[in-house]
Parts: sequence; C-alpha cells; structure tokens
Amino acid sequence: MVATPRKKSPRAPSIALDEALERVLKAYDKERLHAAPAEVVAQNLGYKSANNGTALSALASLRYFGLLKRPSEGFLAVTSEVEAYKFAPDDRQRRSALMNFLRSPPLYAELLEKYQSGLPSDPNLKFELIQRGFIPQAANAALLAFKRSVEFAGYFGGELVSAPLHEDIESSEELAVLTPALPAVGNDQRTISQSAIQTEIVDEQVDRIPVRLPGGRRAWLLIPTPFFVADKVRLKAQIDLLLTQDEEM
Repeated sequence: MVATPRKKSPRAPSIALDEALERVLKAYDKERLHAAPAEVVAQNLGYKSANNGTALSALASLRYFGLLKRPSEGFLAVTSEVEAYKFAPDDRQRRSALMNFLRSPPLYAELLEKYQSGLPSDPNLKFELIQRGFIPQAANAALLAFKRSVEFAGYFGGELVSAPLHEDIESSEELAVLTPALPAVGNDQRTISQSAIQTEIVDEQVDRIPVRLPGGRRAWLLIPTPFFVADKVRLKAQIDLLLTQDEEM
C-alpha cells in the first residue's frame, strides 16, 4: 500500500511581524548587512541551531516578510530595508516600512486586498485559509500571526472598522475632517476663523484640501497621512450619514 503524501499548507509566516522584527534586529546588531551561514544567523536570532523545525520556520517567516534574504546557498543576510526601518528619521517613514513588510508575504497581500474595509470574523477568516489549502491546525497558526501582524503595523489606522459611524470626528488623527468655513451673516451665524481651525488641529502630517461650496463658502478636508482604504470607507459613510440627516430634517 502506497502511503499518501502529507499535505502541505501554503507558505505563510508562522510568527507575527513584531516578533520577526525583534529577532531580525538582533541579527542586524551582530552582522549588519553581511551574509553569514544560516546556522550563525539562527543563533543570532536566539535559536540554538538552524537544524530544527522551529528555527527553520522562523527563518522562513523572516524571508517572507522581506527581513532576510539568501544571497547564496547556505547563507542569509539581513535586508537593507531592515536597516532603513531601524534608522528611519521619523514615524512616517518607519510606518511606511512596516506596511511594506506586512504586504511582502503573498498571502498577506492577497488578504489585505480582499478585505480592504476591515478583517472579517476569526471563523470566517479561518474558513478562507482552509479554502486556500491550509490544514485546520496550520490555519489557526496562520490566522493568529496574520491578525497580530496587522494590528502591530496599525494597518487599519489603529481603530475598529466596525465602530459606530455616526460618532463625531474630533481630530485629524482619526480620519479626514471636513471643516466648514462659514461667513458671518447677521447674528444667527458663527464666524469660524482660520486661526482657530489651525490651533484646534495641529498635525504636521495633514494635507489640507480646499472644497468650494455654494455662496462663496469653502470647506477644508484635513487628510491624515497615511490615509488608508478603511479611512476612505468611514469618511464616505460619515458624509452619507450627514446627507441622510439633512433629508430627515
């Protein structure tokens, strides 16, 4: 009787991005960007040897994230992207590097593209992974690593997409802010000075986009950087809600 070959799950990181970065930075401190034998790199990562399942899985995960490369057979090296992340001069560039690491595994890129407005429930996502060829146990591990990586990178802006869409938007760090500039008409209107708007919202990473309104009025869209797909979805929902409220009045 011929034994049935054991089914292998698709390639995906077995550890989350935060752990992967923590380990690869240890290797960078030891070797910088120089190539070293895989055994040495594994020890630099904190493993006793490269010849065990846990170490091999971790090394593969770091390669999936683009943190390690294999310049030649049997050798590994930390990528230049890790060095750029470590010495990024500001949070914006560091965050951009995190986004690139997060999207490097093909599975992660495909899932993020499919679920642009936010991740589904864990059972739904696990079913998705099984449909993609993961065995149930491997699907659980891949699910945990993926969700933790997404949360660590702050891919969806650090807030729940399912949060109430009708709540007031108070700062540009949450989403885009639509700030109307109304002229004073009699005693019934308020004048919103430009200086007051600028002092209320202070953020160097905000693009101010003017929007012309009827009657010579203007509004300003304050767009935080980066501005994610989930942010656009929530902004549109907020505007749709305002339109609905106008119709009901």
